[in-house]
Amino acid sequence: MYDVVIAGLGGMGSSVAAHCASRGASVLGIDRFGRGHDFGSSSGKSRIIRQAYFENSAYVPLLLRAYELWRELDRSSPQRILEITGLLLAGYEGGRVIDGSRRAARDFNLSVDYLDAKDIVKRYPTLSMLPDEVGIFEREGGVVFPEAAIEAHLCKAQAHGARFAFGLALQSWDANRAGVTTVLSDGSRIESQSLVLTLGPWLATTLESLGVAMRIQRNVQVWFEPANATYAAGSFPAFFLERRELPRPLYGFPDFGDGVKAAFHGKGEFTQPDSLRREIDAAVDVKPLAGALERWMPGSTGPVKYAKACMYSLTPDEDFVVDLHPAHNNVVICGGFSGHGFKFASVIGEIAADLALSRSIPHDIAFLSTCRFSSVAKES
Repeated sequence: MYDVVIAGLGGMGSSVAAHCASRGASVLGIDRFGRGHDFGSSSGKSRIIRQAYFENSAYVPLLLRAYELWRELDRSSPQRILEITGLLLAGYEGGRVIDGSRRAARDFNLSVDYLDAKDIVKRYPTLSMLPDEVGIFEREGGVVFPEAAIEAHLCKAQAHGARFAFGLALQSWDANRAGVTTVLSDGSRIESQSLVLTLGPWLATTLESLGVAMRIQRNVQVWFEPANATYAAGSFPAFFLERRELPRPLYGFPDFGDGVKAAFHGKGEFTQPDSLRREIDAAVDVKPLAGALERWMPGSTGPVKYAKACMYSLTPDEDFVVDLHPAHNNVVICGGFSGHGFKFASVIGEIAADLALSRSIPHDIAFLSTCRFSSVAKES
């Protein structure tokens, strides 16, 4: 019998495996796809990390711990995991991005610079700002490299004895006070003390059984060849722009050698994970994004180098679900990361390990509980 079985080995599951195994637990991780696959929500070469969290300042303590853990992983890994580039948040007074970021920075005394449009252009002369736009520059903002982070977590887990089974999907599970029986797609039955569900978009069925309707949204990321080195990493930051004329906020990354990456945050059709439309439509997926990016960052949108469809797993309030199953306190649920979760993967792994191994945690995650959606009583 294993101490912990982890279903799903993407950004969250790989971190859970590393944290559980490094504490001496016997761990089996399973994933329906191959190691380092790009079929879920954890690929794409770069993810923004930031602290002045406009979505909800309750996330800030988790982010501060996530930074500590990312830095530890970065120091121990031969690959680059984290790069602090700075982050420019731009928008208008009264907008969610500016007001929420300012509130989080004030509440937690975070190091940020408040800028008007002239200040921003002085720092980054090529940017095209509207007269009433303002900005917040977060010095600790930067980038986590997801593929490298996942592999580093998997290697750490293996170094502490974890076993993995790739190419096998979770078929079903049954939990009682004695433990959890997990059935895999090849018919094998695995016994464990605890089960952690980090299934990404494939967690929807479990959440729906608890009264949480999770929607899956297709979102497209595009890498453009810039005209020159103006937007190269080292001289330009990651960015997030809220502008009234945009269908959704625009975010992106400096050129790390693969081009300037950009996307609309939360724009796309709703789908199912097994029927995601992975083909890219230049007219629908690329052209509107290129137009918005070029108006903001002139010279950034040369030829398209690469484009990729990914998935957002959206809860009704777009906050995460990280909790023990309401009916089974040996089953941990981590999902609904709603397009802003990867930066938390390091600390989510720690929290899930706490829940799986001791049923208690040092972090305040009440706002991520299933109880906010469901009246299902927890197991006594």
